[in-house]
Amino acid sequence: MIRPATPADAPALAALKLATFRTTFLEEFAIPYPPADLAVFERESYGLAKVEAELADPAHRTWVVDGEDGRLDAYVHLGPCKLPHPELVAGEPELYQLYLRREVQGRGLGKALLDLALGHLGNARRVWIGVWSGNERAQHVYGARGFVPVGTYEFPVGTWRDAEVIMRREAAR
Repeated sequence: MIRPATPADAPALAALKLATFRTTFLEEFAIPYPPADLAVFERESYGLAKVEAELADPAHRTWVVDGEDGRLDAYVHLGPCKLPHPELVAGEPELYQLYLRREVQGRGLGKALLDLALGHLGNARRVWIGVWSGNERAQHVYGARGFVPVGTYEFPVGTWRDAEVIMRREAAR
């Protein structure tokens, strides 16, 4: 079941965010982040305090998928865009994260979460997303939904820098 995340979800959501980040970037893509940088990044990005603050911020929206085993299986997180792009207009939305546990992939949950997020942003003139340059599958999924590459930037994980593609979706005029 997809539902809006609540403050009570913060511990489970923080655990899901950390687990899906690790599965994606450390296991699947095997990015060799320096351990000290990784530890700081994980704490600052996926720690309980960070997730609680995001859930309390009315400018952010998060939806979660309840799993059959009582834990969260997937989530999507939106908020004000913070990507470094010269055409960005303050207040435009960014799809920050859309992640699923590996064992529930292929069931349509990612598509449903993306549809929900884009539907929520229905009247937005533009929607932004940053995607790791090596994640061609995600770039393809977003491309199929009208996102196009409009730039690149370096995403910091401590002193490490991930090459990211900035994608943007324009509303039909």
